[in-house]
Amino acid sequence: MDGTQVQLRSVALGKYLCAENGGGTVVVANRASPSGWETLKLWRVDATHFQFRVFFKQFVAVNNGGYAVAVTTRPGPAETFEIVRRTGDPNRVRIRAPNGLFLQGLARAPTVMREHWQSFIVEEDFKFIKDNGLNAVRVPVGGGSPATLLRRHTKYGLKVIIDLHAAPGSQNGDEHSGGRDGIIEWGVEPGSIEKTVSVIEFLAQRYASRPSLIAVELINEPRAEGVGFDTLKSYYQAGYDAVRRHTSTAYVIFSARLSADAGEFIPFTSGLDGTVLDVHYYNLFSDMFDGWTAQQNIDYVHNQRANQLAVVTKSNGRPLSFVGEWVAEWNVNNATSEDYRRFAEAQLKVLGNASFGWAYWTYKCEKQHWSLRWMITNGYISLV
Repeated sequence: MDGTQVQLRSVALGKYLCAENGGGTVVVANRASPSGWETLKLWRVDATHFQFRVFFKQFVAVNNGGYAVAVTTRPGPAETFEIVRRTGDPNRVRIRAPNGLFLQGLARAPTVMREHWQSFIVEEDFKFIKDNGLNAVRVPVGGGSPATLLRRHTKYGLKVIIDLHAAPGSQNGDEHSGGRDGIIEWGVEPGSIEKTVSVIEFLAQRYASRPSLIAVELINEPRAEGVGFDTLKSYYQAGYDAVRRHTSTAYVIFSARLSADAGEFIPFTSGLDGTVLDVHYYNLFSDMFDGWTAQQNIDYVHNQRANQLAVVTKSNGRPLSFVGEWVAEWNVNNATSEDYRRFAEAQLKVLGNASFGWAYWTYKCEKQHWSLRWMITNGYISLV
């Protein structure tokens, strides 16, 4: 029946299933005794298929990495599990995920994530960044420990931009914003803006005194189709005030809305001290680039992209302009190494006119051209 409460205990581990923090992150099997976070509510789909709702109303799913998570409040096929009962013992069940595999090994998920955080970016990376002419890093919150990163950046004389990349309810519907189903509920879901301001307040209070902190970005890529101008402006004022309660020197970065006029917040931000407007430029994610040659992409950067950046780069620095994301990747078939090098060189020349600088997305990635480290190591980009 819908709403039936269950607590699931792993026979192999002797531990209870738990939605960490009550939901919004991984699901593990490491609790010795059950309570609220270890209690799931069943939503019946049919006689053998159910959805599991956790304490804070998210539903259990298995992500692309094979780990159980509870992050979406709107269940679908990805959140639907089959309960397979053991013959002769109705109190024992196995749970089959939508990918056909049974849930197991959940206690290791936090360990896997900690190992990733500790090994993906290491001491040598900071030396590499410094030695190759970079002076700052934009750190998406949730990608590791800001405290550790700030300490290491101080050692190497690097600056840090703390970027709030995901907000409660998702500000653009994409996975990197905490969304899984494409729905934007930030600013609509009760309390979502207040929670986000609280996060900014926490980050500013905790890290404002660190000499490596240069800026706090209030939110990443809010999408115009789901986040209204007035809603975002109100949040931006509250977020700016939260930062300024703890520091008068760190810059406050305002992200332009996706699918909107990039300069729409210039009148607002120009009246505030220490502000930066963040725009993201990709020759991707739009049908207009489909079928273009390498030279067409390069010409676009030198002409249209240069004009776009000029519009948001003000001579009085109110606000400063920041190209917070760009990449030397495109949809060009059979592009040569020289094509990629010229494309990267064109963007470096144009985006270098941003008054607050630029940040490449991303520093390290398994996709070669998305990895700045790979691009530098293999001679596509040179900054020294």
